[in-house]
Amino acid sequence: MQRVMDEYGKNNKVAWIYRHSPIDTLHSKARKEAEATECANELGGSEKFWAYLDRIYEITPANNGLDPKELPNIALYVGLNVADFNTCLNSGKYAQRIEEDLQNANATGGGGTPWSIVVAKDGKKYSINGAQPYEMVKQTIDSALK
Repeated sequence: MQRVMDEYGKNNKVAWIYRHSPIDTLHSKARKEAEATECANELGGSEKFWAYLDRIYEITPANNGLDPKELPNIALYVGLNVADFNTCLNSGKYAQRIEEDLQNANATGGGGTPWSIVVAKDGKKYSINGAQPYEMVKQTIDSALK
């Protein structure tokens, strides 16, 4: 997606909106990890959100393999106040938002990891399921921009 934003975002042709879609049957820890990214966003803005999310992907050994005790360590690693982070994470204040994101993904046909939806100005939706080559993603975006 960074490549998409490099090519299309600078001219405001596309906006990238991230939504959480934890699949509990495969990743029982994903909801708490999603909440952690929202706490990172609250405490440090989008830069910390992305740094936190990137770090989760960097250090997770395999599906569902990240020890939840690492979440505060990631906060420290990306430069967040760990006490404030723990307060946020333990509050559960983003649990409902994560659930709403998941329900929205399900309602709009979400499938695959990652899953993206391109919405054209006329409202037509183009679904991109799973990891796809950049040229395919580019082709979909170009179709939506016509």
